[in-house]
Amino acid sequence: MTRIGPRSLTARVLLLATAWSALALVVIAIVISALYRQSAERAFTDLLRAQLYNVINSVSIGEDNALVGNPQLGDLRFSQPETGWYWIIEPLGTFAATPLSSSSLGVSNIAVPSILNVPFDNRYERFYQTNDAFGNHVLVAETEVVLDGEGRAARFRVSGNLAVVEEDIRTFSRSLYIALAVFGLGSLIVNGLAILYGLLPLDAARKALEKVRRAEAERLEGDFPREIMPLANDINALIDSNRRIVERARMQVGNLAHSLKTPIAVLLNESRTLDRPQSELVKSQAEAMQAQVQSYLNRARIAAQRESVLARTEAEPVLERLIRVMRRLNPDKNFHLSIQPSSLALAMEQQDMEETVGNLLENAARFCKTGVWVTAVPAPQPPGMEGGDQPRRSWVEMAVEDDGPGLEPDQIKEAMKRGRRLDESKPGAGLGLSIVREITGEYQGVFELSRGPRGGLKARLLLPGVTKDAA
Repeated sequence: MTRIGPRSLTARVLLLATAWSALALVVIAIVISALYRQSAERAFTDLLRAQLYNVINSVSIGEDNALVGNPQLGDLRFSQPETGWYWIIEPLGTFAATPLSSSSLGVSNIAVPSILNVPFDNRYERFYQTNDAFGNHVLVAETEVVLDGEGRAARFRVSGNLAVVEEDIRTFSRSLYIALAVFGLGSLIVNGLAILYGLLPLDAARKALEKVRRAEAERLEGDFPREIMPLANDINALIDSNRRIVERARMQVGNLAHSLKTPIAVLLNESRTLDRPQSELVKSQAEAMQAQVQSYLNRARIAAQRESVLARTEAEPVLERLIRVMRRLNPDKNFHLSIQPSSLALAMEQQDMEETVGNLLENAARFCKTGVWVTAVPAPQPPGMEGGDQPRRSWVEMAVEDDGPGLEPDQIKEAMKRGRRLDESKPGAGLGLSIVREITGEYQGVFELSRGPRGGLKARLLLPGVTKDAA
C-alpha cells in the first residue's frame, strides 16, 4: 500500500492545519470581498438616487416656460469638468425648453439607452452603466417626472464615476488581505506551537522506548497524559511478557543442556575402555554430537530472545577480552584490534557475539602466518532491507582477517558446510564456521568469506547494532 503524505505525525498535523487555515482564509477573503462589493455598489446606487431626487426638487418651470433651478448637491465633482459626475435635465414631448446640465458635463452629453433595453422598475427608475465622452465608466440613475398640471415632463439623470467604487473596493480588499495574511501567519505560528506542545508526550514516549531498546531502562518510564497512558501500559506489559518468555526459554535450554550433558559425558568416558578403533569412532561421534546439540541449543535460545528489545552488547570490552585470550594462547602471533567509534554496540546477546567472533579468531589464529586483524565499524543497511516496513536500525560490520594461505572460492563453499574440515592436520570438529553462519542468520545478519588484501582469509560479519537516534 502506497503511503501518502509525510511520515512524521507532527509534519502531517502541521501540513493539514496549514492547508485548512490557508483554504479557510482564502474563502473568507473572497466572501468578505464579495459582500463588501455588494454593499459598496448598493450604497453607490442609493447615493445616486438621493442626488437624483435632490436635482428633481431643485428644478421647476419658470414664467417664460423655461426650466429653472440651480441644484446644489454639495459635491464639488459636479462642478469640475470630465469627472464623470453629472446631472442632466431634458424636457420631454412638446415641452420645448432648453435642457439644463451640470458644469462638469460641459457641451457633452451621455447616451440614453432605449426603454426596451433598460426598462424602468416599479418605482419608475432605471439604472444603467455607460461611458461618457471622456472615457469614464459611469453609473446613471434616471427617472421621468411631470413638472406641472399641464402635463409638461422632463427626464432627470444623475451619473457617478464607477472608478470611485472600484478604488474603494480595491483599498478595502488590500487592507483585508493584509489583515488576513497577518492573522493567518499568527494563527499558523500559534497552531504550530500548540501542536508541538500537544505532541510532546509522544516524543517523550519515543525517547522512553528508545531507552528500553538501548537497554538503558527496563520499562517505559514517565508521566504520560491520559490518552497515551494505556499505550505505555500495554508496551510495558508486552516487555514484561517478552522478558518472561526469554527467561523461560533460557531455563528450558539450560535444563535440556544439563540433561544431555551427563549422557554425552558417559559416552565419552566409556569410549576410553573400548579398543582403539572403536574408541576413536565413539569419541569423535560423541564430540560431534555434543557440538551439534550445543549449536541447536544456541539456535533455540537465540530464536527465543531474537525479538527482544533488551539485547545489547558493547563491542569494545568483548573484543578486547577475546583478543587478550588469543594473545595468551598464541604468544607467537600478533593480534590487532580497531574499533571506530569505540562506543559501538550490537543488538545481540554477549555470549552469541563471543561465540561468533571467538570461532573466527580461533580459525584465523590456527592458519595465520604472523598475525590476525580485527576491525569493527558502522555499516549501511544491508541490500533488500531499505525502506518499506523494515524497522529502522543501525548495523555494524566486523572483519577478522589473517595473512595465511587463504581459500579459493570452491574451498570457501566447502568450508561453510557443517562438519567439513579442509585441513585434517589441524584440530577441530569442523563446526566453527557453520555455527557462525547459523548465529549470524538468526540475527538476520550477513556472513561472508573472501580472500583479504593480505592474502589470507577474510571473514566479514554484518550484525545488527543499537540504534542511537538523536534526542
